[in-house]
Amino acid sequence: MPTYESRDPGSLFPRLMRLATFLFLRTVLQISEIKFELRKRAARNRKTAHALHGAQAPLQLLQHLFPVVPSAGRSVVSAFWPYKSEIDTRPLLGKLASEGWTTCLPIVVELNQPLIFRRWYPGQQTVPGTWDIPQPEDDQPLLVPDVLLVPMLAFDKRGYRLGYGGGFYDRTIEKLRREKTITTIGVAYADQEVDGLPVDAFDQRLDFIMTEQGFVSIQRP
Repeated sequence: MPTYESRDPGSLFPRLMRLATFLFLRTVLQISEIKFELRKRAARNRKTAHALHGAQAPLQLLQHLFPVVPSAGRSVVSAFWPYKSEIDTRPLLGKLASEGWTTCLPIVVELNQPLIFRRWYPGQQTVPGTWDIPQPEDDQPLLVPDVLLVPMLAFDKRGYRLGYGGGFYDRTIEKLRREKTITTIGVAYADQEVDGLPVDAFDQRLDFIMTEQGFVSIQRP
């Protein structure tokens, strides 16, 4: 007697779900492996860019028209303390403070959690934070930024960035975008641009990318 594979949806659906889960996990792992290799190359590339442009780039950032102006209820901007070969945004933060912005820095609370932000302006006292990165003192008020200056290892013209893999900024941006209107500005050396980056569902696209040479034209879909 011939035999036939069951067409019962009740038996087919679990197999399809297992296949979909397998394909999803395989894709996520592949992207993760690709990003791991890209991070190593991007870190070397950024180190070279920093050696070439690190002295003058922070001041060159001041020459470009900032794309957002402070307004009532929308006047908090966060920058980042330069870690390793990151471009230094502190002079830009000082300029923004003089233009009426309330300025702050990010703080890592714990792994796999969004960042928090405390009031800080250039010249103010700091304390060592996670990975010994300077951060505002604990008595400084917590703030929620309207504009975030975001560090990176690399970026592409679509507005995607390659971070360190901890997901701090992606989690933070995703959380803030659910709560309010924010503007995200990636800040990097122009030499950190790459042709394209692998992205997954967790990667947050930036609104602007700023380099010492000016703003990169973002290609929207």
